[in-house]
Amino acid sequence: MKDMTHGSIRAHLIGLATPIAFGMLFQTLYLLVDLYFVSGLGGAAIAGVGSSGNASFLILALTQVLGVGTVALIAQAVGRKDQEGARLLFNQSLLLALLGVAGSLLFGYLLAPLYVDGIGSDSSTRAAGLTYLQWYLPGLALQFALVGMSSALRGTGIARPAMVVQIATVLLNTVLAPVLIAGWGTGHPMGVAGAGLASSLSVAAGVLLLWLYYRTLEHYMRFDPRLWWPQPAVWRRILAIGLPAGAEFLLIFGLFSFMYWLIRPFGADAQAGFGIGSRVMQAIFLPTMALAFAIAPVAGQNFGARQFARVRATFSSAAAMGLVLMIAATALCQLRPQALVRPFTADPAVIAVGTQYLRIISWNFVATGLIFSCSGAFQAIGNTVPAMLSSASRLLSFVLPAWWWAQQRGFELHDVWYLSVGSVALQAILSLLLLRRQFRLRLA
Repeated sequence: MKDMTHGSIRAHLIGLATPIAFGMLFQTLYLLVDLYFVSGLGGAAIAGVGSSGNASFLILALTQVLGVGTVALIAQAVGRKDQEGARLLFNQSLLLALLGVAGSLLFGYLLAPLYVDGIGSDSSTRAAGLTYLQWYLPGLALQFALVGMSSALRGTGIARPAMVVQIATVLLNTVLAPVLIAGWGTGHPMGVAGAGLASSLSVAAGVLLLWLYYRTLEHYMRFDPRLWWPQPAVWRRILAIGLPAGAEFLLIFGLFSFMYWLIRPFGADAQAGFGIGSRVMQAIFLPTMALAFAIAPVAGQNFGARQFARVRATFSSAAAMGLVLMIAATALCQLRPQALVRPFTADPAVIAVGTQYLRIISWNFVATGLIFSCSGAFQAIGNTVPAMLSSASRLLSFVLPAWWWAQQRGFELHDVWYLSVGSVALQAILSLLLLRRQFRLRLA
């Protein structure tokens, strides 16, 4: 356990965000590795893997229900010096994780065909997407266990073990991908099915490694069978914070799915370019997202210790660092977007779409960084409803106008990207206003 109620706030943020960023980078590399090796199978395979990989946003939304609630409450318990309370929260979060694994497998296999049919641009894309998703579902479901254990450590100010595990799993995925996708060394290529299987096996290995860490090295947090009996009161506390945060990520999943649906008339090349561009964008966001994730435990511990000035200072410091990172990311996408897309495809049409997407969408990077920072602060103080409302505002500022615009003559693909930039800017303004109000109410 690391006490972050004293010392340099910036040092705490950087110390926690660095391993989080590396861990998130290697986690994002799962799909990027798959896309790289799948690219040799053609545009339909790229579009299928990209669109079905978007289901990871749905799982991310659901795991955030568990992860955000666990981080916030454990961080506050650590700030109050309540170790027994923190251990109870950890063991109850594991029960919720097991329910998440079972539910994801059950509903995932039932609903996968409906989801793929709804967003695929043609039969080849839909077939590739469904095959990939069915083999990747076990790995997606096991994310609940991985997030539950990682979040408990992050709440205590420890992020390095989760980073090491995630690096190990991505290295394993990188080794397995060419073997299972292209048949290297075996002579039996599985295609997109191999991409999903490689990721699932790698996530399973990560869960096992993190479980072994808890069993052998972790002392502040422990598996305790006496605390495994369901306690609805504790579940309600976790869900009260986690559900709005999960709904926020669910809205992001819905927005990306809507965009895939919206650009279907432009064909598989457009969906493939958008899929590659959006995954590259996620990788670019990782340092700023890591800072936002670090806000929750750092500010959460200080909120639990009632050191409210440090809560405000944590947000200000993280937002300032995130601003610098997002300006640099914007410059990169303006100057060299082609270099970010070409490693994943040689198709000129796909490269053109991905390049255009990154060049236009990068204008909202600064606003996105502010949204991430606000979200982390909402988690720290235990009220994630404002962050959910901020994300929901894009239903009015983006979804409805985009749907109307798509019905008009002369509608072009780049119109979607420009409209998205405007809606994100409005969301950032709303997030700052809502955070200012919460600080005034809760940090008095």
